[in-house]
Amino acid sequence: MRLYQINSVLNYGSTGRIVEQIGCCVQAAGGQCRVAHGSKFPRPSALDHFVMGGRADVLWHEAQSFLLDRMGLASRRATRRLIDDIAAFRPDIVHLHNLHNYYLNYPILARYLASAGVPVVWTLHDCWPFTGHCCYFDATGCTRWQAACGDCPCPHGEYPRLLLPDHSARNYRLKRAAFEPLSGQLTLVPVSDWLSAYLKDSFLRNAACQVIHNGIDLQAFRPCNPSALRARLGLDGKKVALGVALPWIPRKGLKDMLALSASLPADQWQVVLVGLSPGQLAELPKGVLGVERTADVDELAQYYSLADVYVTTSYEDNFPSTNLEALACGTPVVTYATGGCPEAVDAATGRVVPQGDVAALAEAVRALDKARMTAACRARAERLFDRETCFGTYLHLYESLLSRKA
Repeated sequence: MRLYQINSVLNYGSTGRIVEQIGCCVQAAGGQCRVAHGSKFPRPSALDHFVMGGRADVLWHEAQSFLLDRMGLASRRATRRLIDDIAAFRPDIVHLHNLHNYYLNYPILARYLASAGVPVVWTLHDCWPFTGHCCYFDATGCTRWQAACGDCPCPHGEYPRLLLPDHSARNYRLKRAAFEPLSGQLTLVPVSDWLSAYLKDSFLRNAACQVIHNGIDLQAFRPCNPSALRARLGLDGKKVALGVALPWIPRKGLKDMLALSASLPADQWQVVLVGLSPGQLAELPKGVLGVERTADVDELAQYYSLADVYVTTSYEDNFPSTNLEALACGTPVVTYATGGCPEAVDAATGRVVPQGDVAALAEAVRALDKARMTAACRARAERLFDRETCFGTYLHLYESLLSRKA
């Protein structure tokens, strides 16, 4: 099997780690995998890979997106080089992930894939593929994407950032024209039941669809001894409510995490936030402990193991891997009822509270008893979110597509 994956990043963040792990699963099964990705956030990888564009290309694409609402419509030269690379690799399957983030021209790629006739799998990590602009729309309650976008209510300061013009109606038409012709060779993989339900009302409704939840590395994320980290952070004697995001953009609910800190007894609880920018760190109120980023996955697992409760305050999200990573480290999760977040937990491993209800959030944080829940958290991660099982499902999907083609 020859698999070609395309994503904005490789081995960075949740989507980049998913791409890496799928590729490693393919290689472990005797196949070959090559990955094309954007030039932002370079990271070492065990996979053969192709870097699209460079810094100048990213800046030009960002400018076109910000000034003219042209996310995914620049990077023409980089995308033509991508097509040459795909053709040289001669893949059996092309697997798409995030096509946004300033590195790829999706109409050029879609035309090539349609002409090549190769089976295409597309893992949907957000809603951008079927909207005219935004990655998420549930915070605004928008339903324009069901027929034709326009007059976009998405805040212009949120990703993809936009200065003034609203070309969401044009973008919607371009995406529909690009992606609908692929329906016969396309299999969509939403990573949550929540997103799968939305696809039924989108212009992608005629494509095959199969939900595959994200998987994580249970060897990397497992309960460990965080005593050294606890001592380094000066947390002896306090319980910890942890939040992790990269980056802490507005939809991740940073303000609610700060409000949670103010709602918990300061002599008993410490809110710890991982993934903050230098500017956010400088503005943290007293009583909140923040770090810019962890050194590696091992240190991140120590933070999860350190926490008594992991907290997700996202207002828009799909199926964040951080919830799964926390469970794998034996830490219960309290999450807002946002997107696919509730699908990660059950009554034995966490709580789901209404969006924006900080009082209910604080009550749930105080109510959970990690000592009694650790075994159930780890067991749920092992049963449902083991990468070998979840990404092995992709292998079965690839094989079924190839057998149909034969």
